[in-house]
Amino acid sequence: MESDARETLSLVKTELLRDGNAKKNLATFCQTYETLETRELMDLSISKNMIDKDEYPETARIEERCVHMIADLWSAPDTANPAGTSTVGSSEACMLGGLAMYWRWREKRQQSGLDWSRPNLVTGPVQVCWEKFCRYWDIELRQTPMAEGSYCGTPEKILERIDENTIGVVSTLGLTFTGKYEPIEALGQALDRYEQETGNSLHIHVDAASGGFLAPFCAQEILWDFRNPRVLSISASGHKFGLAPLGCGWILWRSHSELPQRLIFHVNYLGGDEEVFQLNFSRPAGPVIAQYFEFLRLGHQGYRRIQMESYRIAQWLAKKIAESGYFEMIFDGNPQKGIPALSWRLAKEKKVPFNLYDLSDGLREKGWQVPAYSLPPDAQEIVVQRVLVRQDFTMSMAKQFMKDLKNTVAFLESDQTGMPLNRQSTGGFNHTR
Repeated sequence: MESDARETLSLVKTELLRDGNAKKNLATFCQTYETLETRELMDLSISKNMIDKDEYPETARIEERCVHMIADLWSAPDTANPAGTSTVGSSEACMLGGLAMYWRWREKRQQSGLDWSRPNLVTGPVQVCWEKFCRYWDIELRQTPMAEGSYCGTPEKILERIDENTIGVVSTLGLTFTGKYEPIEALGQALDRYEQETGNSLHIHVDAASGGFLAPFCAQEILWDFRNPRVLSISASGHKFGLAPLGCGWILWRSHSELPQRLIFHVNYLGGDEEVFQLNFSRPAGPVIAQYFEFLRLGHQGYRRIQMESYRIAQWLAKKIAESGYFEMIFDGNPQKGIPALSWRLAKEKKVPFNLYDLSDGLREKGWQVPAYSLPPDAQEIVVQRVLVRQDFTMSMAKQFMKDLKNTVAFLESDQTGMPLNRQSTGGFNHTR
């Protein structure tokens, strides 16, 4: 039976009230701020299918312009003829980057008459999309472990795991777990030495999901991009610090020659002969158009202004949290070392009747979503919390968060019932008798 549209709208809106407040979700890397102009462009593009380049030729040209703008931003050589495409996010972009590495390695092995049945991928601590990639395509993932005081993939750890079956190396510009940049320049130099010693040439895919739209504006001296000759491909999220709305990612290769032809499909049933090399087929054009708008509106100066303000707030928060005496900072939002985020653990010398899971639950009662989680092996005994400082997280919000954090800590430490606190796996506060 049909229902009245306005009544149904009211019902759905009421159901959505149970969701958290996106602006107070300090866990998400994704943008939670859109201008009126962005919303207008999204409305204009709501029915445009990005894949249909013949029907929407100007949208296709906008995507191509964005690819060239990003290639310049990531220092692609003028003579390289870079290749790239938009995606629905950096996870799809990582999948495409991984597939290109796999097929380049496989074709090279086949041409040399060598076995290609046991590929492996070597990475630092990576986001789950790389685990999915390796599982889906039956590739062994050799992920370097974390350890106390060492929270990223180092060249030494990487070199210990590579061999002739390694399809490539993934390094992350902005680790999901802590916010830190991995040492990509040093990794490239280590791979140079490795090739000189073994004759085996390996290249890097940079997962710049977060840092790809930060370092070019705020840490230009870091040689993480195509200035590093070992870097053949880079992926990033437009809808994170690229400031586009959700549903926008990018993948670029140094040159067309690094994109295996086996990954490119030609379709003509949309009206013209189109090259396709995404995993998704139908996808909305609005996020790409909105990304183009932000590029034109902000330019280099505007992006730097917004990102540096986020760094300023992140570093202020890190300083205040460290000064409380309860926490030890893992990362403090330094723009030369990572993204505008901060991560911390409980201070080892501080004995308190709560843990970070309790603190996370307490902050949620005040509307803040701040995740607590254990680090990957071999640092799984370390529990941390992380805050992302995005465009719409203002200094006034940071001060209110700090006030709520202090009040929550005071409540947890005083524990009005006098009973120790334990967090059950279901969440919430549990007073154990």
